[in-house]
Amino acid sequence: MHHPQPHISSSASGYPVTAAAAAFDFKPAKRRGSYNCSRCGLPKKGHVCQINGGTTLTSTFTPASSPAAITIENSSSASRPPQPPPLRQSSNLRRALSFDDVDIRCDSPERDLDGYDSPHPGACLDPDDEIVSGGLPAGCLWEVLRRLPPAGLLAAAGVCKGWRETTKRLWRAGEELRLMVPPRGQLRFMGSILKKCPSLVRLSLKMESDVDATMLACIAFSCPNLESMELSTSSTAVNRITGDELGRFVADKRCLTSLKMEGCSNLGGFVLSSSSLSTLWLSDLYSLSKTVFNCPNLKEVSLEFSRQENDTTDLTTMVDGMGRSCPKLQNIHIASLRLSHAVVLSLTASNLRGLRMLSLVLGSDITDASVAAIASSYSRLELLDLSGSSISDSGIGMICNVFPNTLSRLLLALCPNITSSGIQFATAQLPLLELMDCGMTICGPDSQNSPCDQSGDNEVSYALNNKLHLMYQKLIIKHSRLKKLSLWGCSGLDALCLSCPELNDLNLNSCNNLHPERLLLQCPRLQNVHVVGCQELLIGSIKGQVSDSIASMENQFQCKRLADGCKRVRAPDCSSPQASGDKKRRRVMERQCNVLVD
Repeated sequence: MHHPQPHISSSASGYPVTAAAAAFDFKPAKRRGSYNCSRCGLPKKGHVCQINGGTTLTSTFTPASSPAAITIENSSSASRPPQPPPLRQSSNLRRALSFDDVDIRCDSPERDLDGYDSPHPGACLDPDDEIVSGGLPAGCLWEVLRRLPPAGLLAAAGVCKGWRETTKRLWRAGEELRLMVPPRGQLRFMGSILKKCPSLVRLSLKMESDVDATMLACIAFSCPNLESMELSTSSTAVNRITGDELGRFVADKRCLTSLKMEGCSNLGGFVLSSSSLSTLWLSDLYSLSKTVFNCPNLKEVSLEFSRQENDTTDLTTMVDGMGRSCPKLQNIHIASLRLSHAVVLSLTASNLRGLRMLSLVLGSDITDASVAAIASSYSRLELLDLSGSSISDSGIGMICNVFPNTLSRLLLALCPNITSSGIQFATAQLPLLELMDCGMTICGPDSQNSPCDQSGDNEVSYALNNKLHLMYQKLIIKHSRLKKLSLWGCSGLDALCLSCPELNDLNLNSCNNLHPERLLLQCPRLQNVHVVGCQELLIGSIKGQVSDSIASMENQFQCKRLADGCKRVRAPDCSSPQASGDKKRRRVMERQCNVLVD
């Protein structure tokens, strides 16, 4: 039978609370043991409580003229009953499963990932002292969960409360998100994901279904600080965003600096106005009626048009307007079948002083005169890509005369008028060259069935078929800095000699007429050789030469000068005091070249 408990009133005595009432209020009855400290609330494991039950420190400020006096009172004094230990404020309390004030150390330079400072600036909090479910330290759990994809984070949030709190903190601290959006319920899925990431600045989406302006509106609302967005589509998805909708999105996002979008066939025309946009990539463009670039800080632009003959885009007007309104352009890439000499002249008239990389691809009407115009206006190019053009060896000569001290990457694939002599001259006259692509330049009569002709470029295929007199050409390249060389589809190449100590990637795909006896590779740093579609004897010769070059590097002995200094002799490993160290060093430096057949 329950009896009514007596009511304890604070006015019954001169003290605010009696000792019994204080003890009753502070330590309620529990049916099981607690894993936390009863005084401060911190976990008991490895914890030394700073609040002692015997002595209580209190500060008493007297209103007298003397300075404030700090007195120490003993709780066992008979004049005053014992008082409970003072409770901490809620901002200073840390529960076992709370990570609000834990200093999680990760790869980001910020110490506090939620954007606010720790309540104890002088204290050094170790994340390993915080224990979550399963006995795993919070720091280890953070490092594990931060490497999971978004789907894995969503699944980890359902394990327990500690994991859920950690995943919430990860979402809040995330600045970059790469996501593949499923075809069903993409708006609901994107809304639920983006609202978890208020600090998101970089977003990359792979759409598996059609996308329209509703997705742009969802991104604009959920990501106020977005700086970079990349939107790609699968083979079955269609991008239905129009030019007006894209222009409104760019104008509204004041922080946007990089925009990359695929499948822009439905734009029809656009007006882009942004003072922060510096990188713009648009692909699959088709029949643009209006193109306005009002982006004074734009530095890199990439425009790829669909390879259709009925494209009606006026590239001359587009390039002229882009050059006038974007004076800070440094990298320009345009891929279109409608590229011509008039477009090049319009580009050179813009006088872009900071231009460093120029790529004009698939312009069969670009000739040596276009190369002369480019060389006269832009003499500090570091990359030049004229793949698919009609330039000849004379154009390569002009390139070598103007860019010997700056050009490091030269791409001349699908240029039917270039011979092996022009390629050799380019490698001899460009000492800074590191990458060169000459695919489908030295072709045989079987080049009409090559995969590159499936693009619909009939003029290039016609020129390739008329090069029957250029069969059985040889190519000799000796370069000290060349790292990547591509000779894919050079079926007219008969002999090849490479002496490139820094070469690490070689593409010989579809080099059908290259004889194994006329192949010489002196490239000790070679890592990848692509030989898809080559003869079996050629593949065996390449593997043998690559293995021999690696073995010759490993078997080099140290050189030692005699006492009189007249000549050098080879010293065996046993005579060297660092023989063991050299063996360990050779194991680390040992490399294996990959001959890629498939």
